[in-house]
Amino acid sequence: MVRNPVVSGQFYQDKSSELSKEIEVLTPKLHQKTKALGLILPHAAYLYSGRVAATTVSGVVAKRRILILGPNHSGIGPDFSLWSKGAWRIPFGDIEIDEQMAQSILSKDDLIKEDQSAHLFEHSIEVQLPILKKIFGSFSFVPVCCQIKDLKTYEKAANQIYQGVRLFKEDLLLVASTDMTHYETDASARRKDRAALESIVGLDESRLLDMVSSMNISMCGVSAVAVFLRCCKLLGATKASVSLYETSAVASGDDSSVVGYAGVVVS
Repeated sequence: MVRNPVVSGQFYQDKSSELSKEIEVLTPKLHQKTKALGLILPHAAYLYSGRVAATTVSGVVAKRRILILGPNHSGIGPDFSLWSKGAWRIPFGDIEIDEQMAQSILSKDDLIKEDQSAHLFEHSIEVQLPILKKIFGSFSFVPVCCQIKDLKTYEKAANQIYQGVRLFKEDLLLVASTDMTHYETDASARRKDRAALESIVGLDESRLLDMVSSMNISMCGVSAVAVFLRCCKLLGATKASVSLYETSAVASGDDSSVVGYAGVVVS
């Protein structure tokens, strides 16, 4: 099955040539790239979050296998939904599902289930693909949609992923898709997001969940990031850093109600 895009022409340009130019404008000219196990990227319209995503992706060495964890905004489908076959279509062409890696993950446990329903209208993973394709070139990927659960469930999901991908580690990049604080003042969003990012940079998913709860941080992809952090550590990650943080006020000029966007590199 080929999944057609749902936010092409809305969140990013729907014609290949225009999309290429759009991403080129957002991407800095970097001469040094670092090796990374994982990235955290935002998933809003490129006008608002594209520079954060492109800056983060352009700073790391390309990988040919990518696993993308995203939030499930609709609530459709099981707790963790993996699209296991076929391809996803974007204006640059079709990006193949890594069926070998997908089946390896599914064979290790049954918490993460084979499911397409959660992905059909979900934008958080789709939005990553054009930027990754433009900067990395050829790759295959596995998408996983994550519902909001608890720490123990996230740890179990991370373990299933780890068991399924550890043999592919040298070729693999993990990506977690999330936006940060939603619809608060710029000052409030930056204060809350600073606390969340301190936990992320500390590779501490338990503290992140505590911060999100105690500070009422409207971080939509906290489930994806919690699984991602745990999985990165299982794969040997020891450090993380913020590549760029912005709010939508940079693009809109309105600091009264913003959304926060962070790019993070884990290695």
